[in-house]
Amino acid sequence: MSNNLLVEVDSVSRYFGDLAAVNDVSFTVNKGTVLGFLGPNGAGKTTTMQMITGNLAPTSGRIKIAGYDLLDEPRAAKACIGYLPEQPPLYLEYTVDEYLDFCAALNRIPKKQRLGARQQAKERCGLTDAGRRLIGNLSKGYRQRVGIAQAIIHQPQVVILDEPTAGLDPIQIREIRTLVRELSQEHAVILSTHILPEVQSSCDHVQIIDRGKLVLNDSIDGLTQRMQSSTLSLRFSNSVDTSRIEQLNGVRSTRLLDDGRYQVYYQAGQDPTDALVKLAVDNHWGLRELIPEKASLEDMFLELTKHDKTQAEATI
Repeated sequence: MSNNLLVEVDSVSRYFGDLAAVNDVSFTVNKGTVLGFLGPNGAGKTTTMQMITGNLAPTSGRIKIAGYDLLDEPRAAKACIGYLPEQPPLYLEYTVDEYLDFCAALNRIPKKQRLGARQQAKERCGLTDAGRRLIGNLSKGYRQRVGIAQAIIHQPQVVILDEPTAGLDPIQIREIRTLVRELSQEHAVILSTHILPEVQSSCDHVQIIDRGKLVLNDSIDGLTQRMQSSTLSLRFSNSVDTSRIEQLNGVRSTRLLDDGRYQVYYQAGQDPTDALVKLAVDNHWGLRELIPEKASLEDMFLELTKHDKTQAEATI
């Protein structure tokens, strides 16, 4: 195994009865990489995170952390992981120093090394002057910092952060983003988030999971190129058969927006504008507006996770 390859997820599936919460998912994460992990509610994102952290066993497939198989060598594999859940596991009646000392003991750091580990974690997370403060008296932003400090106090090779900026103000968000980028210099970071701009500002790589399957696995540079393969915004005065539009060469999909406009997504270099105009005229759709646009990450997310939900889905 390469020294830089720290997370290997190989054909992992997880079933709950007949329901495939995660279906044949594979990916890797290298040292120095921040992976943005996205997915709508019920997509299987949380289940995947639980399996990577060793809190849930996969039905099939293998997961390796820093070369250790999570099933065969769980203690060694988990020792390489630092985890910040969406709700940080904090004891509000502890001071920051007391809590981090407790976390150091949980992570089997020898007593003689705990002070140094605590100080280093505090410095990296901007908590140097907060050691004697009660966690219950800290702002939410500082509590998030304490949560990250407990995740990295044992210097794990893999850091997994679940919604680290949820509920923070803009200044706190910027500070946490900077911290995430600094962490990536020495760790592999997996960042689970619902905030799409978070991915573009903090991550090197992005994955989108939907209905248990990965529907996107690309670098941020590759994602930017995909977003250059633009969209067309259209408005019609009469009813439209979108299936006819989707049959045009180069068209990937269409989407009806709340304001009555249609968005047409097409492959790079295959602009369907001329064919669309001809189709609208031939079918008397009353084309009133046609504007070329660049796809945003939100557009791409909605396109990739678009499907008919005829039944309510449980959040997994």
